[in-house]
Amino acid sequence: MTDLVMPPVLLGPLLPTLLVLGAGALVLLLDLSPRPQGKEVLGAVALAGIVGALLATLARWGKSGRAFHDMVVLDNFALFVNVVICYAAALSLLLSVDYVRRSRAESGEYYALVLFTTAGMMLLAAAGDLVVLFLALELMSLSLYVLAGLFTQALASSEASMKYFILGAFASSFMLYGIALTYGATGTTNLDRIAAAVAGRSHDPLFVIGMGLLLVGFGFKTSSVPFHMWVPDVYQGAPTCVTALIATGSKAAAFGALIRVLTVALRGAQPDWTALLWIVAVLTMTVGNVAAIAQSNLKRMLAYSSIAHAGYMLVGLVAGGMSGGGSVLFYLLTYTFTTAGAFGVVTLCERARAEAVEVGDYAGLAERHPVLAAALALFLLSLIGVPPLAGFVGKFYVFGAAVRAGYLWLTVVAVLNSALAAYYYLRVVVYMYMRQPEGAPVTYAPSLAGALALVVALVGIVALGVVPAPFVDLAQAAVAPLVR
Repeated sequence: MTDLVMPPVLLGPLLPTLLVLGAGALVLLLDLSPRPQGKEVLGAVALAGIVGALLATLARWGKSGRAFHDMVVLDNFALFVNVVICYAAALSLLLSVDYVRRSRAESGEYYALVLFTTAGMMLLAAAGDLVVLFLALELMSLSLYVLAGLFTQALASSEASMKYFILGAFASSFMLYGIALTYGATGTTNLDRIAAAVAGRSHDPLFVIGMGLLLVGFGFKTSSVPFHMWVPDVYQGAPTCVTALIATGSKAAAFGALIRVLTVALRGAQPDWTALLWIVAVLTMTVGNVAAIAQSNLKRMLAYSSIAHAGYMLVGLVAGGMSGGGSVLFYLLTYTFTTAGAFGVVTLCERARAEAVEVGDYAGLAERHPVLAAALALFLLSLIGVPPLAGFVGKFYVFGAAVRAGYLWLTVVAVLNSALAAYYYLRVVVYMYMRQPEGAPVTYAPSLAGALALVVALVGIVALGVVPAPFVDLAQAAVAPLVR
């Protein structure tokens, strides 16, 4: 009788994700304990889990690891994306502490769901297999669907959650069907083995259709045109602290997974997907910026802005190579600090005991709350791309990579779109500094944790704008093994 040999189980590559999942389980246990803990304690435990995952990520830098037959790949690329995701989750948690209490929606489930969706994001960036990619995507998405509608007393929140769920289910079905067709064409779901199986025959119709359906799913998660319809409604209806996480963490995870799939599994078909992404990038930038001009709601304006920024990041993917992929990773880092900060200011502003979300609500803010107005102005200027803030450097590297790769006209379109975007960003600045309020003025909702989040975000956009070289080098070094 032969002995049963158990395969080795390596948990090291999963350590950052396991820390976040463990913190989520601990939050639920504390919330159900006979002596219920204060919700602030649950928030602190959740934040400690994110910080622990960040430290574990930094400790593993340069120590690549694979687990479960290469289904999970924790290389420097995944580690860099993990850093971005941890910052996004930490800022979102800091913004949540007082925001959920004011909204009378404070619960242990909220913090647990934030941790579970963060774990899904981190696993998505490390997925070396399409099955793991899909499971991570669903863990991230299902938690976000619930978070978007967790404030059940708000009708807009429930509507946002339902729209997000229905459209997300369609996108997931496309992706799952694409995975099935890809497996049928190649006999594997491992990204490296898919690349080897289709070498020299990347135009196999079954494989092309499968990968096309996969890209449809990624288009939804990255909010690329024409799969962007859910973004403005969800961003407006979801709690603002949740919106900040959707706009930053989920976007970073989706772009991380997309880069890995394109550069590993689809490296043999690069000319084909480059031409497709060229068109999608132009449409995404243009539609996002043009639609943002007509918005009077600040959250909807930032939603269309996030669509436009997805287009800028697609420009880096079109450029390809180490410089293109590295510039996208660096852009994700700068975008996370900038966008989380902008939504953070919204969480700290109230008007007539309600959240101040209309552009007109911010008229005269500079006179009454000059610090908040200055912070929001800096975040908006960074989104425009004004030096020496991080947004300028991010666009500089993305557009520079496109020029070096020979995509001059694509860069021209991107620059023109950046100039167009200045109109709706500066309109908010004009309201804050040059208009007087009509009716009840905006008041500051005191929050020590929220103020700390704004300080961290401000330090991030200034530091990344003034001293970008070390972070750009790390981003390019992280993506280099994928594009060789």
